Amino acid sequence: MDIKTEIADLCKKLKLGNGFAINSGEIEALSHEEYLLELLKREVLHRDEVRKTRYISTAGFYTLKTFDEFNFNELILPPSITKEWLKSCEFVNQNQNLIFYGNIGRGKTHLATAIGIEACKNGKRVLFFRTSTLVNKLSECKKAGNLSSFLKKFEKVDLLICDEWGYVPLEIQGAQLLFSIISDCYERRSVIITTNLEFSKWVSVFYDENMTAAIIDRLIHHSQILTFEGPSLRLKSSLFSN
Repeated sequence: MDIKTEIADLCKKLKLGNGFAINSGEIEALSHEEYLLELLKREVLHRDEVRKTRYISTAGFYTLKTFDEFNFNELILPPSITKEWLKSCEFVNQNQNLIFYGNIGRGKTHLATAIGIEACKNGKRVLFFRTSTLVNKLSECKKAGNLSSFLKKFEKVDLLICDEWGYVPLEIQGAQLLFSIISDCYERRSVIITTNLEFSKWVSVFYDENMTAAIIDRLIHHSQILTFEGPSLRLKSSLFSN
């Protein structure tokens, strides 16, 4: 067995990955200590990249969107919020929420996805769901008797994104389960919600006025609300392209 193969085998046993073995033959250093330091630095960077990629792939994004593709000229940010602040995902560190309210097609999902991807790149665990899909999954798991197992997915999540909140009517049991999820997130993890439904109409989602008031209270506490005004950007783009 040659030395490269032996190094690769030992890396496998130590769960160091192929990158460690590859880098071991590419580094030049003036001392053993410098060599080891550079090798370890490269392994840390490699693991960071692998983790970021894994977080993005397991988040559940329907499409991958970036900040560069989002037109901030079409969105008036509150004085306390900047593009840089959103991209830094500092609100996740503070367990704050973001609520995106506005007409369909204004870019709410795009911005929520872009923020979610940046959060993954910053080492945060993210879950992205269309709200109706999340509720259906909760109801299915409860019916199948494995709800507890599904809920464990949320225990280590730093950011939960609920897209299209209120777009589709929910069953009462599903609404109750969704309330439970949001309540569990309160002051423990961040939530982003995209919706075209004003707060006064959320009772149509949760049916019960007390439960509606409770969930609004939990979401708007420690939150920033961004209003997306104007007509659909998709419709606008379609009209101008013809």
